[in-house]
Amino acid sequence: MVVIGRPGGIADLPRPDLGPLGGIAGAIDHAATHGFDTVLTIGCDMPRLPATLLDALLHRAPSYCADAPVLGHWPAALGAQLLAHIDASDRRSVRGWAETIGALPIAAPTPLANVNTPDDLLAL
Repeated sequence: MVVIGRPGGIADLPRPDLGPLGGIAGAIDHAATHGFDTVLTIGCDMPRLPATLLDALLHRAPSYCADAPVLGHWPAALGAQLLAHIDASDRRSVRGWAETIGALPIAAPTPLANVNTPDDLLAL
């Protein structure tokens, strides 16, 4: 596991403040540089994920969760394509990029927990 976009972690690419796509670009670059074929990205606000969803994502790359696109399985070979997309497109959504590359959307079998506040955490 690596942390992207935080002090001591892997830097967003091509620069900070690009949202999740910058983090995914940093993760893909890190994976390719270190000999990994794919990257599984998971938002830091997603404490519980159904095993069946993770299994479905891991059986195909590129794929992403239709209900939370930052949760995805991305080939490391797509790094240059993602950087070009970031530079060329005003649409910097993960879903937009995923659709551009033909990634398979996979629906979550149950609603996904999203923890952004202390109250969200207490509600788990």
